[in-house]
Amino acid sequence: MAPNIISRCLQSLSKTPHRLRKRLLATWTPSQELTQVRERSGADMKRKLEWYDLVSLGVGGMLGVGVFVTTGRVAHNISGPAVFISYIVAGISAFLSSLCYTEFSVGIPVAGGAFSYLRVTFGEFVGYFGGANILMEYVLSNAAVARSFTEYLCCAFGKSDPNSWRIKVEGLAEGYNMLDLPAIALIIALTFCLCHSTKESSILNLVMTVFHVLFFGFVIVAGFYNGSAKNLVKPSGLAPFGVRGVLDGAAIVYFSYIGYDSVSTLAEEIKNPSKSLPIGIAGSVLIVSALYCLMALALSVMIPYNEISESASFSSAFQTIVGWRWASNVVGAGASLGIVASLLVAMLGQARYLCVIGRTRLVPYWFARVHPSTGTPINATLFLGMCTASIALFTELDIVLDMINIGTLIVFYLVANALMYRRYVQVGHNHPLPVLLFLLLLSLGSLGFTVAWKLGEERWWVLSLCVSATAALTAIFQCRIAGTAGRPPAEAEWWVPFMPWPAAASVFLNVFLMGTLRRRAFERFGIWSCVVTVFYVVYGVHSTYHAEEEEMVVGMGVDGDANASTQRNAKVEEV
Repeated sequence: MAPNIISRCLQSLSKTPHRLRKRLLATWTPSQELTQVRERSGADMKRKLEWYDLVSLGVGGMLGVGVFVTTGRVAHNISGPAVFISYIVAGISAFLSSLCYTEFSVGIPVAGGAFSYLRVTFGEFVGYFGGANILMEYVLSNAAVARSFTEYLCCAFGKSDPNSWRIKVEGLAEGYNMLDLPAIALIIALTFCLCHSTKESSILNLVMTVFHVLFFGFVIVAGFYNGSAKNLVKPSGLAPFGVRGVLDGAAIVYFSYIGYDSVSTLAEEIKNPSKSLPIGIAGSVLIVSALYCLMALALSVMIPYNEISESASFSSAFQTIVGWRWASNVVGAGASLGIVASLLVAMLGQARYLCVIGRTRLVPYWFARVHPSTGTPINATLFLGMCTASIALFTELDIVLDMINIGTLIVFYLVANALMYRRYVQVGHNHPLPVLLFLLLLSLGSLGFTVAWKLGEERWWVLSLCVSATAALTAIFQCRIAGTAGRPPAEAEWWVPFMPWPAAASVFLNVFLMGTLRRRAFERFGIWSCVVTVFYVVYGVHSTYHAEEEEMVVGMGVDGDANASTQRNAKVEEV
């Protein structure tokens, strides 16, 4: 038996080059994603969500630990009091990316999010690569955020040591030796909640998000009440580290905006996707951007930037105010609540990504199953919950932070490119070559600006040249190539306005923000990319190839056509 299995595996692997040629760039149409691919899950997900559910899920998904972790460090070391401007820059980038997601989610309302958008545009491998990175980002960030829950919960109960409730294990490497049991308990509880029902999970998130927004309001009002505008300009001015400090700070605080893309994965569970999705995705980004800017500004007026603590900055700031020490406990409790809401949304989104990837057979089909009574992807939810809990048990936030950012920015970069290709080639019927050339030159211009920025010193003329060249290139593309293809057709339910400028700006900002990350992030990302590529070559391409053959045989078997075998072979060659 074993020799036969080995023989079949070796025979299948020997056909890898042929199957790669057939599957690497294979695409599905949006209508196929909405019918044939979705039907592979068996039961449908239940459509129970309204636009306000999406707004609360988007806000809850972003209003997590990011603003509490990054604001103090960026203000003290990188941006100074101008940290609120860093949040504005990061918010603009997030908003532009959210517009790209919105057009795709309305046109292709499936649970696959970026994975489905990239697959129908650039083919199977690019979609798989994007989906793998999104899953990596979700699992790592959820694990790190769950550990932060323990730290803030300690603060809420008056503990000065954030490791008070963790167990130190001798013999394990630094950064992996503090076992976090409260984080595990939280992940398990949320996993079972998500397996039970999406609607009930949404209601729980809505309640927590309302309290969390009120908590943000308390911090903002208390901060301005106890602060002074003089702290914005003393001791070294609004931007003591210059424009470079403001923009470098934007790359770090971008972590705080991760989470809005979870809303797009709920497209199969929304009653009116064409109206609810634009409000839910773009609206949540705008609300969170405003809250983040006000939070950062409140911190900067409370205390001079050079006195802001790099850790637990908001709690420390309140401790310096006479009579307001109790507020540090409130901050700990509010941050803990926000982390729970953020984790709930992120875990909800990650399961739907894996469910849709399972439908395509790029991972085992077991993950695609939707429970008939609850309407939730229960297998994917349980598996990813276990993965998240395993990492949360050991790994500190600093170890995974750069990997989280680079994985997210890569996917946002790909989605912006995919939107322009879909708009001007698949819908606008332009020849692919000029559009692909524009996308390449746009990326090169963005990369040139990023490299010049990284080199530092006095290279402002190079930066100005790169920005001017990129803007001129986009204008030429709009006038000479895009033409009427940039106009939405009459049947379009929602399209990004002023194209191609929003998507081009999103590409530029994502490349720039990636360029500000540390070298270690790219080294780890390279290893991860090799691992997922090997998995695709060894498993994914063969699984999808056989799945397409089986589906074609079933489809033609209904007709009883005598030439079914010949037709099947011809269709496989076309894939």
